[in-house]
Order: sequence, then C-alpha cells, then structure tokens
Amino acid sequence: PDTSDEAAGTGGRRCTHRTIGHSIWCAARHISGSGGCALNRVEFRSAPLIGTILLATVLWFVTFYLTWATFWIKISFSAATLAILSLWLQPNRKEHLKFNMNAFILGFLSASVLYLIFWIGKMVSTVLLPFAGSQIGGIYDKGVGTPIWGIALLLFFITGPAEEFYWRGYLQKNLMVRYVQWQGWLLATAIYAGVHIWSFNFMLIGAAGVAGAFWGAMYWRYKNLAPVIISHSIWSTVIFAVFPM
Repeated sequence: PDTSDEAAGTGGRRCTHRTIGHSIWCAARHISGSGGCALNRVEFRSAPLIGTILLATVLWFVTFYLTWATFWIKISFSAATLAILSLWLQPNRKEHLKFNMNAFILGFLSASVLYLIFWIGKMVSTVLLPFAGSQIGGIYDKGVGTPIWGIALLLFFITGPAEEFYWRGYLQKNLMVRYVQWQGWLLATAIYAGVHIWSFNFMLIGAAGVAGAFWGAMYWRYKNLAPVIISHSIWSTVIFAVFPM
C-alpha cells in the first residue's frame, strides 16, 4: 500500500501506518485538520513503556505509602527519575514542546479553570461524602514540616514539569500511538490515577484522575506539552502552597 507523505496527508511528515485502512483513516484525519497521525511518527515500543509503568508504581509506593523521608522530596525525586528516563528513551521532543505566548496564556488560563473545578469539587464532595474533609486534610498533612517556600519551588520547577514529561509527554503519547487516540488518553489517565492507590485516599485518587484527564485532554488537543507543563506547575504550586483548599 501507498504510505507516502502525500498519501498519508501529513504535509511532509511521514506516517508510520502500513495498511491501506490505516492510511485512508490517517489521510481523512489530517484533511479534517485534527492533527491526525502527528504522534504516530514515534514508533511504539511496549517493553520500555511497561517497564516505566512498573517503576512508577514502585516509586509512588515509596512516596505515598512509606513514611520515611520528606514527602515533597520523594515525589520530586520520583517524578524527576521518570522524566529523565523518558527523555532518554524518547529524546526527540522538540515538535511537542513549544514555549510561546499562546502556551503561557493557555497554561495560566487552564490552571485557573482547573483550580475552580477543584474548588467546586471540594464544596460538593464535603457535602455528599462524610469522609471527604478528612481525606482532603490528609493530603495536606503530608507536607507538614516542609517550608511553604520549599514546597512551592519543588512543585513549580521540578515536580510539575517532570510529571508532564513522563505522564503526558511519554506515557500518553505512546499509548495514543498504540491505540485509538481517545483510548490512549483514557488508559494513560487511568494509570496516572491508579498509581496513587498507594495513598489509600479516595479523594486523592479521584483528584489525580480529574487532573490527569484534564492535562491529558490538553495535550491531546494541542499536541504541545509546553502549556500543559505551565498549567501543572502553576496549579500545583497554587493549590498546595499559595491558596490551599
């Protein structure tokens, strides 16, 4: 089958599909202006991906379940480890990392929207769920003993960017190559929420699912990790260090 750039409709970017059906689907997606197979220029490799998921599960276990060491140091180290590993496994990220004015505006606005979503969520959940208040408080208790300025610096410069490099820039990106894009987004969101199970905190697992779905949808829509990094960094810094709930 013809899998040339023209046949795939990628505007000079080669599509990795190798079947007639996929080529037709890809061309239709690009003609519709949806971004189509931009992510499919990365070949899917299952073994490294599964390995990083297992590592993330272990790191989140150490971070959330084991009580030794400072929580914010542990989460920053865990996120940075996954980010460095993902950059090593998949170093070519330039086409999906564009910091410009639009990225900064979108990042700021989306962080504001997500903060509002969480504020409404807290109001509703504390009315409907008797345990919500104590579990939300339990999330903030993990930071006891760490200076607020230290939490803010770690979240803004390390944890926020590092999490996005791995969870959206590597995991979701590859899952969207392997599966239909909405399935890749959904699976990445489920894994991101799932590793938080070690907290044994229903509200935290739910919060991770909501935030993961939100940032994952941003990355899926804009194919640019920059506004997602900005959004995550601003939101996490504000909600944990500036204006806690």
